[in-house]
Amino acid sequence: MSSNSATNITWHGHQVSRAERERLNGHRGVVLWFTGLSGAGKSSVANAVDGLLHARGVHTYLLDGDNVRHGLNNNLGFSAADRSENIRRIGEVARLMADAGLVTLSAFISPYRADRDRVRSIVGDGGFVEILVQASLETCEARDPKGLYRKARAGEIKDFTGIDAPYEPPLAPELVLDSDLRDVATLAAEVVTFLERNGYLAA
Repeated sequence: MSSNSATNITWHGHQVSRAERERLNGHRGVVLWFTGLSGAGKSSVANAVDGLLHARGVHTYLLDGDNVRHGLNNNLGFSAADRSENIRRIGEVARLMADAGLVTLSAFISPYRADRDRVRSIVGDGGFVEILVQASLETCEARDPKGLYRKARAGEIKDFTGIDAPYEPPLAPELVLDSDLRDVATLAAEVVTFLERNGYLAA
């Protein structure tokens, strides 16, 4: 039975509110959604941001594409439908973590604009920060840390984003990081500065 047709479930309110959890943590709960091509640097930058925030006492958790597919989403492939469901599930998990008052970092290609917009609606206004990690396809192929582009070019991987499957960049992301021209440490510092300027690091 799908969640849409279930009639015997009820959403339960919590005695401890999100605002109270945020006051205890000393900062707001938010989802930082890093998107971009494979090899653009999403995971590297998200990891660096995670480290910077943890060092200053911010409560964080990082959701990474490969790690999530090892467990929660290990029954999904890479078709358009499976990619969409992968992102939907991650969005629901990220929302719960943000509701717990965590700065939740997610690093996924998430190639389809509609899927990212759906996560934004799941998380709610003000709680979703879309971060485009921007690099040219040439740069990503030159890096190719997992050898995936080489395999895609050889026909060993089908429906690979940027080669034979589309990537739809955000139309109005909250933040754009240029990883063609800047290193990981610089980009991570840009994210932290954004969070400071927009009040996310204060309850």
